[in-house]
Amino acid sequence: MSTILAIDTSTEACSVALLYRNEITHDFKISARDHTKQILPMIDSILKQSDCSLSQVDAIAFGQGPGSFTGVRIGIGIAQGLALGIDKPMIGVSTLLTLAQGAYRTKQATDVITAIDARMSEVYLGQYHYENNQWQAVIPECVIAPERVIEKVNNINKNGYCAGTGWQTYPDMINGIRQSDILLPHAQDLIIIARNKWQKNDVIDVEEVEPTYLRNEVTWKKLPGR
Repeated sequence: MSTILAIDTSTEACSVALLYRNEITHDFKISARDHTKQILPMIDSILKQSDCSLSQVDAIAFGQGPGSFTGVRIGIGIAQGLALGIDKPMIGVSTLLTLAQGAYRTKQATDVITAIDARMSEVYLGQYHYENNQWQAVIPECVIAPERVIEKVNNINKNGYCAGTGWQTYPDMINGIRQSDILLPHAQDLIIIARNKWQKNDVIDVEEVEPTYLRNEVTWKKLPGR
C-alpha cells in the first residue's frame, strides 16, 4: 500500500495532500504571496494529523505547472528538498490535468477544458477526456490567446465542463460551456493522478525534475547530481 505526499503551489493556492493507508487527507489555502511560509507548516500538520512520518512516504508528488513561475519554482524546490532528504522518487503532475480531475470529482465530468490565466493576454490551455479510469489529452497543454481558444478546442460532448481561472478572466472564450466551480488546483486531485502514475512506475529521479512553463524564455536549473 503506497504512501504519497502531494504538494501544489503553482497558483495562488497552497495545497497539500497525503495518501496513507488508502485514505487521503488534504489541506487547501489561498495564499497568493506567502507560499514559502505556509507550505511547510501545512505539510507538518497533515503528517501529524495522519500519524505518519515523512520517512514513511514512498514518493513526493508535485504540481509541475503551468502556472505562476514563482509558485511552480517554490513547489518543486520544496518537493525536491523533501525527496532528497528521504531518498525517494518524485511524481510530476500537470496543473491543468489536476484541474480536470477536480471537475471529475465535483461534477463527474469526463470531458474538461482547463484554462489558467497566464497574464500577458494569454491562457494556459488543455483539453482532457476521461475513459477507462484514465485521462487522455485531447489538446496537449499550450499557451494561447483567449480569442483563439474556440478554434483550438475539439468538440465537447454533453458532459463537457470547464475549469480554471482562465474562464473567470475571459468568460467568453467558449459560449455555453458549463462551469465546474473548480478554479484552482487541489492536491487532493493531484494525488489521485499521482497514485495512478505510481502504480505504473511513472516516477522521476530528483535530479531529473523539470517544471512545465510553456513559455520558452523561462529557464530552469536542474539540481546537480548527487
